[in-house]
Amino acid sequence: MDLPTSSAKPIAMRPAALAAAIAASWLCLAGPTLAQTTVTRSETVPAGKQARLVIVPNLKKDCSLGPMPEIKVVTPPTSGSLITKAGKLKTPAKYRCPNKDAEVQAIFYQPNSGYTGSDGVVVEIKNADGEVEKRDIRITVDKGDKPKDEKKSGTDL
Repeated sequence: MDLPTSSAKPIAMRPAALAAAIAASWLCLAGPTLAQTTVTRSETVPAGKQARLVIVPNLKKDCSLGPMPEIKVVTPPTSGSLITKAGKLKTPAKYRCPNKDAEVQAIFYQPNSGYTGSDGVVVEIKNADGEVEKRDIRITVDKGDKPKDEKKSGTDL
């Protein structure tokens, strides 16, 4: 049995054009990239005490409930540990969605016993709207007894 033959000829491409076509196909396969913001901030934590670094509600920009936020540790601290907690809170009156019951994810920092000095952590947060923000948190573990912000001290959300 003879197979049918075709008179179609392969398309000849110049090497540069072929390389560009291959590169473009890889970009299509990679999918869209999401813009990511990086926020850098500083926190002071008393030696031996635990302090809240991040708290994120499951509220969308329009204040409706969304999925639980996702927090990913990109760079862990070198002189302490992180504790994650989930719970429910009412948002503060000055928040963009005031006095709204929401589920939250939070990260707390606990310095190593006896440690004072500098530390840091980098986390990525995917909020209820699906936006990703990277937070670079510079931590100073101080000999002082009290944190600057009493609301952030301790283990409570």
